[in-house]
Amino acid sequence: MDVKKIALLVGALFIAALTAIMAKNMFSGAASPQANASMPEPGGPEVLVATRPLPVGTIIDPGSFRFQPWPKDLVQSAYFLKNEADPAALAGTVVRYAMTAGQPITQGALVKPGDRGFLAAALGPGMRAVTVSVSAASGVAGFVFPGDRIDLVLTQSVSGDGPTLNASETIVRNLRVLATDQRTTNTNEEGKADVRTFSTVTLEATPRIAEKIAVAQTIGQLSLSLRSIADNTADLERAIAAGEVTVPDGQDAKADRQMLIAVASRPIDSDTTFVTGGDVSRFQRRTVPSQAPAQSNAAPADAPAAVYHSGPVVRVARGNNVTVVPVGGK
Repeated sequence: MDVKKIALLVGALFIAALTAIMAKNMFSGAASPQANASMPEPGGPEVLVATRPLPVGTIIDPGSFRFQPWPKDLVQSAYFLKNEADPAALAGTVVRYAMTAGQPITQGALVKPGDRGFLAAALGPGMRAVTVSVSAASGVAGFVFPGDRIDLVLTQSVSGDGPTLNASETIVRNLRVLATDQRTTNTNEEGKADVRTFSTVTLEATPRIAEKIAVAQTIGQLSLSLRSIADNTADLERAIAAGEVTVPDGQDAKADRQMLIAVASRPIDSDTTFVTGGDVSRFQRRTVPSQAPAQSNAAPADAPAAVYHSGPVVRVARGNNVTVVPVGGK
């Protein structure tokens, strides 16, 4: 082989190797400062951030936020800073704008109880607030707090021919409690849990369910039935079996989470259950009593009671005098 060609080949290989080494050093050196810049400064301020996604209308509780170090240059005046904000004072406030997990909580994103528009902010999109009257017994002795989920039970008595039918029916399930009396939180001024009885409870419902609750209050007595947190799984399985929820395709965790939130926050007024007096005691009715039939031969409104007879009659008029003569056998 020609010596000149060999020299050119060796030179090309040397230049290629040198170029590769320089490119590697250049890219590795540029990556290091970028990684260090994303780290928060040691001893920097701590701001209040959301620990989970907070949709509009979420009632804040102590587990909804935490303090987290934040770059000093990115701190805004609307943030809640540690040693300057009181986290206990935020309990019971309502989220006005949706926030994601890890996002700093701003002062304008929360509405405090008593502020204008507080209850409207607590309502989900398309929902309504409806208030029902309860007693100590029908209100679970005061152990229902804002943010809890309850079922609504209607108790009524149906009268008719024979003994009265006593029955109770779960007319709506999975209603969110917005307030008890004028309270929107379960803590007192000191931030401690405070259990007290109440006479009214405000619930979140769809417009259709709100109409049902308004009619139910005129029919009988309404009672609250506190739901367990674990009931959301059973409701999801029932909704999927009934075709009320569309299961997303694939392994999309975000879509699955949105489906769970939708099922957990939706009031249900279908597949209601009921219990009659006969299910409780053998001496009570199990069926609806029949109404007494109206008599077809009822006397006119202006007829005297003395001239009314059961069975066929003939009325004989002589001038202004009307005589009623019974017809038929004894």
